[in-house]
Amino acid sequence: MPCEKGAIFSSLPKTTRGSPTVLKGDPKGKNFLYTNGTSVFIRDIENPAISDVYTQHAYNATVAVYAPSGFYIASADAAGKIRIWDTTQAEHLLKYEYQPLGGPIKDIAWSPDSKRIVVVGEGREKFGHVFLWDTGASVGDVNGHSKSINAVDYRPERPFRIVTASEDTEEHTNFVNCVKYSPDGSLFASGGADGKIYIYDGKEGDNGVSLGGERAHKGGIYGLSWSGDGKKLLSASADKTAKIWDITAEKASTEFTFGNAIDDQQLGCLWQGDYLLTGHNKNILSLASTGDGSTLYTGSFDSRICQWNVESGEAKIFKGKGHTNQVSDMALCGENVLVTCSMDDTVRLTDLKTLEYGSHFTGMGSQPRGIACGKDDLVVVACIKEVAVLREGNPVFSLPVDYEPICVAVHPGQTEVAKYVYIYTLESNTLVEKTKLELTVNVNSVWALAYSPDGAWLATGDSDKKVNIFYSVKNSKKNYLEAHNARVTCLAWSPDSRLLASGGLDTNIFIYNVDDESKKKMDIKGAHPQGVISRISWLSNNRLVSAGHDCCLRFWTVNE
Repeated sequence: MPCEKGAIFSSLPKTTRGSPTVLKGDPKGKNFLYTNGTSVFIRDIENPAISDVYTQHAYNATVAVYAPSGFYIASADAAGKIRIWDTTQAEHLLKYEYQPLGGPIKDIAWSPDSKRIVVVGEGREKFGHVFLWDTGASVGDVNGHSKSINAVDYRPERPFRIVTASEDTEEHTNFVNCVKYSPDGSLFASGGADGKIYIYDGKEGDNGVSLGGERAHKGGIYGLSWSGDGKKLLSASADKTAKIWDITAEKASTEFTFGNAIDDQQLGCLWQGDYLLTGHNKNILSLASTGDGSTLYTGSFDSRICQWNVESGEAKIFKGKGHTNQVSDMALCGENVLVTCSMDDTVRLTDLKTLEYGSHFTGMGSQPRGIACGKDDLVVVACIKEVAVLREGNPVFSLPVDYEPICVAVHPGQTEVAKYVYIYTLESNTLVEKTKLELTVNVNSVWALAYSPDGAWLATGDSDKKVNIFYSVKNSKKNYLEAHNARVTCLAWSPDSRLLASGGLDTNIFIYNVDDESKKKMDIKGAHPQGVISRISWLSNNRLVSAGHDCCLRFWTVNE
């Protein structure tokens, strides 16, 4: 196999302010599940680098849950479909697909014997349905609610019961967001947007007790999870705290505070080990790697920047006040400075020793789209109306242009700069037009540029699905390659300048050998299933990492 799949650094769950984020664990306590976009993520709770992704939903996935047997997972989406698929094989073969509701499914629960499934959500004529997992035959509807049902759980012991949480409030004074049975089924808990937690008898559903007196949290409660022995309960709240409750004492024994920003609201929780995972849950748009391939930096649509340890998969989020809009591009300037540009019209330099945004940033005259770094603190920025040259983060030259640059590349020898189809000489911080490359597309169709590390080649990727390779010295075309089915979005050269990788809107990666044209190009079809590939980078001469709109980092080994 020319290209082998490696680790996946998965995204975080997708969160929506004011809505619960559903997290589910497996029966063995090893993995946990969540959704983001059309994908279902299976994560090892002890080692976040061990993960798997199921990508067969046509609409945004909303919830996924293991069967108590551990052999199957049921996952649902915003169109009201539920898919039941195998967990024991890497292909995750589909077993059954049903449409129990006419609207988004918000929660799923299996019966303890793995024979029945109950789904709840925003159905048109009904808000919940119970059916046999292997035939889809109905065994009942969930009645009694007049509004959307947000959560459901099955009593784990006989007599079996189903408990639901709905927007018609019941005993709460606002929406009920979550319900959970204790492991032995003797109790169940409900949490609502009114900040209250009630504990009920698990068999009869009576004798409700309010934890913490009048209110358990100052904000709405969006997640509940019991300890393994059923003596304690974990709650997550929009008041930016999580609490551990002593059920016997009916009061909180531990409180965790996560910050003061809106992003610190806690919208879900799972009691399954003592691990906190960080990363992206929005499209990854930018990527940079250190020269030794040990560390990655990524920037996303929501302005978050993360540092990744490639060996362990551990991610650290940059601290402090940074960009206020999407991080469009980034590049390492030396070993200790990360340069980023954003739709907030700024270029920012961050000291990597502290991982804390510095106070130094530069406002650009127009929106910056791409960044390239050279030696001696050189930064060249592609802006919509100009090409700017910066030294130590300060503008020293600006060249107005009559086109809209998206990408830029600096020659390793720092003698020239490539912008779209234009080549500029770089002398004393000044850019002077040198030549124009011969392409079949117009100037506004080039989306990726990359010089080879040895400076011999310049590659371009365009919206016409072509990758062009030029001799850098003569700026004459070597050849062009047609492989992608849609726009080429990114390019990267291997450290030895032999292999060129391209990623595209078509979710595919292609790898070309420029030293030996007799070798067939290698391909990784559907490298990011149902997700645009935004950036690629080489970690070594045979190891590649890609980032995409599926919010994941995926690693590949290239075997020639």
